[in-house]
Amino acid sequence: MTGPTGVGIGWRPEIAGFVAELPGLRFVEVVAESLTPAGPLPTGLAELRERAVTVVPHGVRLSLGGADPVEPARVDHLAAVADLVAAPLVSEHIAFVRAGGLEAGHLLPLPRTRAAVDAVCANVARTQARLPVPIALEPIAALFDWPDDELDEAAFLTEILERTDALLLLDVANVYANARNRHTDPLDLIDRLPLDRIAYVHVAGGSDHGGFYHDTHTDPVPPEVLELVAELCARRRPPALLLERDGAYPPAAALRAELDALAAASGHPVVT
Repeated sequence: MTGPTGVGIGWRPEIAGFVAELPGLRFVEVVAESLTPAGPLPTGLAELRERAVTVVPHGVRLSLGGADPVEPARVDHLAAVADLVAAPLVSEHIAFVRAGGLEAGHLLPLPRTRAAVDAVCANVARTQARLPVPIALEPIAALFDWPDDELDEAAFLTEILERTDALLLLDVANVYANARNRHTDPLDLIDRLPLDRIAYVHVAGGSDHGGFYHDTHTDPVPPEVLELVAELCARRRPPALLLERDGAYPPAAALRAELDALAAASGHPVVT
């Protein structure tokens, strides 16, 4: 089974009708925790599967970076959803969402330490052992770095990917947000990552608040992020690109324009 290709969009119930009308759509991503493994699939998502549109489950609650082992029930849910939608792969975040039995309700950044690398790798191995398909790992956007970092971001991510043999879900919007908030060049990170491991790429919008750039998923994709997409595609065969939108949905024409802009930046066929 092949992985995602072309330009896709995050499937959400609020825009299910719009997504269903995209004639050239090749893949969508769905939040894994929003689906019930026993089924049935939501109507709009079921129709996409009937059209042979690839569906990738995207987990948000495994806490792969937590000091505690991943909970088997959460991994089994992700595995069952992968089976339900006949997914070629699943994805999750390099982050933690709980500690000491408390749920943060948010993706939290890890200290870039050797101990954190070990914790992530152990949890990814536990997860891989229960999954029917490969997993792609997504580095997150973070508003701060821990003071005891031992590795820079590129070395941290590369070691995790090499030790786990996992795929990479590269979020270009996260790369842009982190570089802007750290006052660094986003291409410095991209040029040091193992781009051959990319399974697909997230693209999303953001905005400035209180002197920081926030990866909001509710704002238009800025030109600088589209430029990063073009730079990435110049460095390797254009990967599958997915537009993330999680609220404040604009009119259909605006969403079509964003999807067309992704196609133009990457050389992929338009989906609209």
